[in-house]
Amino acid sequence: MTRAAALLMVVVTAGCAQTPPTPPNPRAAEIAPMLAKQPTGLGKPISDRACWDLLAASEAGADVVKNAANLLRTPLPEQPDDLFLEFSRNGNRTRWQNVAARRRGRIDTFTVAECLENKGRFIRPLEEAIAALCAERTWLMPAHDGKLDNFNGKVVDIDLASSALGWRLGTSAWLLGDKLSAATRALIADNVAKRVTTPFRDMIEGRRGRNWWMTTTNNWNAVCLAGSTGAALVTIDKAEDRAVFVAGAEQYIQNFLKGFTPDGYCSEGMGYWNYGFGNFVDLAETLNQATGGKLDLLANPAAKAPASFGPGLEITSGVYPAFADCGVGAQPSAVIMAYLNKRFDLGLAQYAQMPARSAMGDLVSTLLYALPNSLSAKPATTVAAAVRPVRTYFKDAGILIDRPGDGGCRLGVALKGGNNNEHHNHNDVGSYVVVVGGSPVLLDPGAEAYTARTFSSRRYESKLLNSFGHAVPRVAGKLQAEGAESRGKVLAAEFGDQADTYRLDLASCYRVPELTRLERNWVFSRAAEGSLVVTDTVAFTSPQSFGTAMITAGSWKQIAPDTFLAGYAGEVVQVKIAVEGGEFATDIVQIKEESSVQPYRLGIEMTKPVTNAAITMTITPARLPGETGGSLLRDGSFETAEWFWTLGAADLAKVEALPEGGQALHITDAAADRGTDINSTRMDAAGDRSYVFTGRVKHVKGAGIGVYVNCYDDSGNRLNPIDGNGNMAPIGTLSGAEGKWVDIAIPFKTPAGTTRMALWIHSFNGAQVDAYLDKLAIMPVR
Repeated sequence: MTRAAALLMVVVTAGCAQTPPTPPNPRAAEIAPMLAKQPTGLGKPISDRACWDLLAASEAGADVVKNAANLLRTPLPEQPDDLFLEFSRNGNRTRWQNVAARRRGRIDTFTVAECLENKGRFIRPLEEAIAALCAERTWLMPAHDGKLDNFNGKVVDIDLASSALGWRLGTSAWLLGDKLSAATRALIADNVAKRVTTPFRDMIEGRRGRNWWMTTTNNWNAVCLAGSTGAALVTIDKAEDRAVFVAGAEQYIQNFLKGFTPDGYCSEGMGYWNYGFGNFVDLAETLNQATGGKLDLLANPAAKAPASFGPGLEITSGVYPAFADCGVGAQPSAVIMAYLNKRFDLGLAQYAQMPARSAMGDLVSTLLYALPNSLSAKPATTVAAAVRPVRTYFKDAGILIDRPGDGGCRLGVALKGGNNNEHHNHNDVGSYVVVVGGSPVLLDPGAEAYTARTFSSRRYESKLLNSFGHAVPRVAGKLQAEGAESRGKVLAAEFGDQADTYRLDLASCYRVPELTRLERNWVFSRAAEGSLVVTDTVAFTSPQSFGTAMITAGSWKQIAPDTFLAGYAGEVVQVKIAVEGGEFATDIVQIKEESSVQPYRLGIEMTKPVTNAAITMTITPARLPGETGGSLLRDGSFETAEWFWTLGAADLAKVEALPEGGQALHITDAAADRGTDINSTRMDAAGDRSYVFTGRVKHVKGAGIGVYVNCYDDSGNRLNPIDGNGNMAPIGTLSGAEGKWVDIAIPFKTPAGTTRMALWIHSFNGAQVDAYLDKLAIMPVR
């Protein structure tokens, strides 16, 4: 043997010694016979025309093809390396993510559209997008590659984005088969293996360290396991190899379920329940289909309580608290809820049918929920429709949801205990949300736009994430401290038909040595239109400053020394303040962080340091001075337009004072290419019901103002008939002599199924008009 050969043998032997043998995997051996011999994706391949033609004939299918055709006219967005590196320079992750969403979304849109249409016109742009994505240096998001190790090729980790992309690319190749070129199919196979399945298998089998998400209890676990396992099932040839991934998913997904309290509360918030638990459901259905029903993650008893988190968190119809990193207005996914409703026989009428358009929102959703799945053969539930309870108490999490009930109460609330070490935590123990009708007038402002600061040691510099942006006390000048020891200890939870009392000890949330007592007591009453009384009681060993706060995304108006009005999204509450132990002053501050919500904080501060004090806030629904009864439309005289109207472009419409007193809407549309876009807030309505729109108009010059009423069902879908150009007809067009007030009376009827409606005032595109509108109302016809 030559010296070179001997040296080569030593090197090879040393290399082999560093690679541990694959450990036995008994569970994978059990799973392998459950799987198909060939890799199999979700749904049916494009060659199954009976399946795809049926979906193509639906309105939802036609919409997908139409959207894809429109996308053909849009070039593939460029995503240079410099855009990825922006996060490492200044912490901005939004610009890269916006471009990435558009690039990756083309995979879903063109793949589904080609399966539906089967004419080949979407193949070329799809292959262009695939090639561009496979040319990226990493599939990770910049925020998940802070040291740039993946970007620079030092390691291949898996994150939310890379696992999802691997699943979608592999699925696209399986669905389309030889419709894609051999080169494109090989490119997908190589990149999915290199970027997702090989590193994931190495983690499962111990050849490299596990990524942290495999053992975490938040949304990352479910999302990455779903994507990585889905990619393996659709791209890896041998069943015994695919079984390793399925066994790994079955093992590690148990960590995700540990992130919920035993009563099913998701501390990440509604948005992340949709994302995390939604991916858990995706994974469960995928494994169910892949094993012919032999592996069912949803049969785990720990999965049932989280399945009811969405309806449990609902305060009033369609309104949920934006606790944690959640957007105001977030709701449960109607697709996931329809699936869970059928699976667990929840009896939720609003989720009795799978929403076809929403089910086709992306590639995986289309294949799992718009096409036949494991529940397709299950008969429609015979369970009686569930009656929404007057409260849901997540006792393990310390969250109480109080609802109006069936009487005249218009108020609902969400009251938060918990602790300051929750997933996507905000320092918000003791916070609360007050809803009137469909509006969270007093609210939790939810998440800020994510930057490098958001998930760093500087997180609680944000006034939206620390306790300054929540309706909680400030004690001796200090905000709440983070950590699990900052906890709301439940002192009382007493529930009755007409009133509920919930009391927390908040003292542990503040690092103030002089603090001996801090209790927040809520009394929610369903009597009359409803009320919430909030009392903060504090005691110190020596005088200290003390105050509390309320938060609205609308604005505050003081109508008496101790009384304020807050208005938001078409509703108003009155807040009456009383104190013991001294006098108080108020301070209204707008919180300005990078967020879609810029809320106002009403600070209620004791004017002098106290040793013992109590601040009580009594909150009730309110009407504005001068509002007449009977009209469903709020503020038709535009006295507080910022609470009830969105006026669109300032050069086309504004609110002005009238010479004779009061205010009116002034339309000043001199544009030749656009019209006004004036919208009221939504109001309650009934389907197949007659109403009349009234008011007065004064034309200064010109004409062409249309009055429209948008009608919505319980799910927020617009019900108005649409013509072939996508337009709906106005209920009437305003007319009248110039320079004179003319009364308006326009009757209209709502479509069947209407539960909410909103007024839309639109000067026609091309019309040029100057006019005033005032004293608007919508009345039911008796």
